[in-house]
Amino acid sequence: MTHLKWLPMLMLGGSLALSAHAADPNKVLRISFPVPETGFDPGKVNDVYSIGVIENIFEPLLKYDYLARPLKMKPNTAAAMPEVSADGRVYTIRIQPGIYFADDPVFKGKKRELTAEDYAYSFKRFADPVVNSPVSNMMTDWVLGLAEAGKRASKTGKFDYASPIPGIQVLDRYTLRLTLTKTNFIFLYTLAAKQFGAVAREAIEAYSKDTMSHPVGTGPFMLSEWKQGSKIVLLANPGYRKMVFDGEPGGDPRDQEIAREMAGKTLPVVGRVEVRVIEEDQPRWLSFLNKQLDVVAVPKAAMKTALHVMDNDPFQTTLNPVLAKRGIKLSHVLNLDVTYAYFNMLDPVVGGYGKDKIALRRAIALAYPLKQEVVPLLYGNQAVPMQGAVSTGMAGSSPGFRGEVKYDPALGNALLDQFGYKIGPDGYRTLPNGKPLQITQATQASALDKQFNQIWQKTFDSLKIRVNFKVAKWNENLKSAYGHKLQMWSLGGSASMPDGDDTMVELWTDSIASGSNLSAFSRPKFDQLFEASRLLPNGPEREAKFEQMNRVVAAYQPYVLGVTRFTNSLSQGYVLGYKPHPIYTVGGFWRYVDVNRR
Repeated sequence: MTHLKWLPMLMLGGSLALSAHAADPNKVLRISFPVPETGFDPGKVNDVYSIGVIENIFEPLLKYDYLARPLKMKPNTAAAMPEVSADGRVYTIRIQPGIYFADDPVFKGKKRELTAEDYAYSFKRFADPVVNSPVSNMMTDWVLGLAEAGKRASKTGKFDYASPIPGIQVLDRYTLRLTLTKTNFIFLYTLAAKQFGAVAREAIEAYSKDTMSHPVGTGPFMLSEWKQGSKIVLLANPGYRKMVFDGEPGGDPRDQEIAREMAGKTLPVVGRVEVRVIEEDQPRWLSFLNKQLDVVAVPKAAMKTALHVMDNDPFQTTLNPVLAKRGIKLSHVLNLDVTYAYFNMLDPVVGGYGKDKIALRRAIALAYPLKQEVVPLLYGNQAVPMQGAVSTGMAGSSPGFRGEVKYDPALGNALLDQFGYKIGPDGYRTLPNGKPLQITQATQASALDKQFNQIWQKTFDSLKIRVNFKVAKWNENLKSAYGHKLQMWSLGGSASMPDGDDTMVELWTDSIASGSNLSAFSRPKFDQLFEASRLLPNGPEREAKFEQMNRVVAAYQPYVLGVTRFTNSLSQGYVLGYKPHPIYTVGGFWRYVDVNRR
């Protein structure tokens, strides 16, 4: 377990003086994570909880408006929106002068200004094999010459950061030009993605042995204390540039109320964010009811008592009046997320593309009671079954495609019979070659995971298939998943951009090496369609490519599709400005809220 506790050293000089608009140190936001984080190097992680912290320490060039729906992109550290060439290949971005990294000993008491070179260095890191980024393809697939630089580094053992890369040009101190290998009309989404904030080269090199524990960025908060898997403390960055709340509300009355609550306030408002990792639902829920947490997602076990779902319509959900009388507020939002159980396509038992392997995976999907048990029992009817690989509401979601596998365990058994998975004397099926058949599914130890396991146990029992549940910490399973060491695992993910490319890229053959293609799915037809979709602007032709991709995925069944979830999150009455954002993660609201506890 890593234990880090540090504060930037206070040195002489005006550069470290508190700004006139410093956040109130007496205002503390207290939240929890349901699973452990992995670390805070933006180049090295892709789990939602680590990124929730990262997006408060590091800053990408662009951001999303906090309130605007439909989503609206704005300049963040950029002085204006990028200039984009007519062919969608050249992006020229000017960075605001006068933005500084948080004070850190590596800067030796001097103010360290953010420049175009910092973004150039940060983007190059995604091609560095030593960094081994799980989202490297988001840069290397596009930036001219970057993938080749990564390949050279793999041969030499060292990435040459000084060597020119055609697609990354620093035109002057504040101007960056990115040239892409081919047309990409959605690259703006990449420039707003939470992993692509600027790091300082001095900090990365000084803390090279443990960059996960020493994040130094230009964002509104700094890491103050970290006990991995237990506690995270962030303090407001006293040198953060003056940012006044500028959310643009639409017609939603709650959004308009937030705009009034936060009007004119300088961000961040709270001076301290305390995060506790509470893996079990019940203690997390009790902590909120006892006002030990300020914001919480309603756990599954509390859905029936905390919420009222009108006629089992998840879109019509209100808060229990008893909680409302306490001043508690409900935020009810359909996420841009996905949940699924994936099969390791490299595994000799569940993987492969032969008809017998497809039949095994399809039978498991047919026996999984998604609508019958998972949605009502584990999600409290606060989820919508997925129809394809892309979340409902995103470009590329193929609204006309109905890819949900209907619950039919009898058909699943018939498929297994047809393809030679015979039932042996012990009552369990064997492989077609007569060897024992057993599925090992990775899982975690929480009460919710145990409930999921019970449903999976019933699923496999109905097919006469032995299953073994291998328990580990979530972050440990994620590490194994990146290395394609798990046979089967259930998990979910939230979108990093409002576009189906964000999901489909994880089924692309080129994403296997980085680990982001957890299932190691690889089909030439899918790759052809995916690559063609990236050359098209949003519209009917591009949507048709996504529907065809969904059909390829459905044919081979690398996933058992799950649900798109509603977020039912509660905030205490003294929390002002809280609203979940479809793209920002669990940390997306920290800078935007005020806490008037006393």
